[in-house]
Amino acid sequence: MKTSDFYYDLPEELIAQDPLEDRASSRLLHLDRQSGAVTHDVFRNVGSYLREGDVLVINDTKVIPARLIGVRKDSGGKAELLLLRRLTDTDWECLVKPGKRCRTGAVLSFGEGLLEGTITEVLPDGNRHIRFSYEGIFEEVLDKLGEMPLPPYIHHRLEDGSRYNTVYARCEGSAAAPTAGLHFTESLLQALKEKGVIIAPVTLHVGLGTFRPVKAERIEDHLMHSEFYMVSEESAGAINRAKAEGRRVICVGTTSCRTVESASDRKGHISAGSGWTEIFIYPGYDFKIMDGLITNFHLPESTLVMLVSAFAGRNHVLAAYETAVKERYRFFSFGDAMIIL
Repeated sequence: MKTSDFYYDLPEELIAQDPLEDRASSRLLHLDRQSGAVTHDVFRNVGSYLREGDVLVINDTKVIPARLIGVRKDSGGKAELLLLRRLTDTDWECLVKPGKRCRTGAVLSFGEGLLEGTITEVLPDGNRHIRFSYEGIFEEVLDKLGEMPLPPYIHHRLEDGSRYNTVYARCEGSAAAPTAGLHFTESLLQALKEKGVIIAPVTLHVGLGTFRPVKAERIEDHLMHSEFYMVSEESAGAINRAKAEGRRVICVGTTSCRTVESASDRKGHISAGSGWTEIFIYPGYDFKIMDGLITNFHLPESTLVMLVSAFAGRNHVLAAYETAVKERYRFFSFGDAMIIL
């Protein structure tokens, strides 16, 4: 299967640049995964598509202000980095620009020396291991100096960094938001609980792959990035009971989907625990856990469009995307949502 099979034409003006003031006021496209039928709604009505006893899996990862802009100490030239993965208390794997001038041993300075980082290793994929030195608590220094790492297709400055996190974000560690969850408000979640929907948090820290396009001509040749996930005993139990009793498990976002599918065995039993996943879901994949998906509209030819197509069928998904374009839906991270059941 070719990467180009997942291309669709998107006018640039439909890429949402700012979050809506009311998270739940986003539009909601309902796609019937069996028939391909499409209907239109508003996200605050998402509860009308859910039943008592449904398990709603949410990703409670929290985006950190992982973008740092500083200088190279040897030349004073600009340096920019993105924190990707914490290795120790002081060491991180990072994406660094400009890469050619940031070699092993180079020292980067941020906030006029409040934070300094020494490049200890250049990895084969171009990322760097960096050892930081600072006074105090790293998270407090980062809150002072760092910026939210918005995707490259968002050109507006985000005035309120909390809008790039879900209202249920708890576990710090992501370089990007699980954007399907951005539409939920506290009151909407409470209404779902009162309806009898069971909320099951899991954690997957979103990493570099969110920003990395598929360059392979054949999708089978694409190498997925590795991301850290955690599933609690409580959430695993809620999901396993639902599967055993024939109730639906609906994932909020592709990251929640990848987490539960990574943590499950071939019989559809999910285990509590943590680990690293490189799961790549594309058409032909046999879903073990997920029965429904709430998701945003994703980039053409991305692994996320491939995952959604694996669940609902490529033709159905691309037709729904074509409809969304005609109806002037807002796309990508701050855009509108779709629910697939």
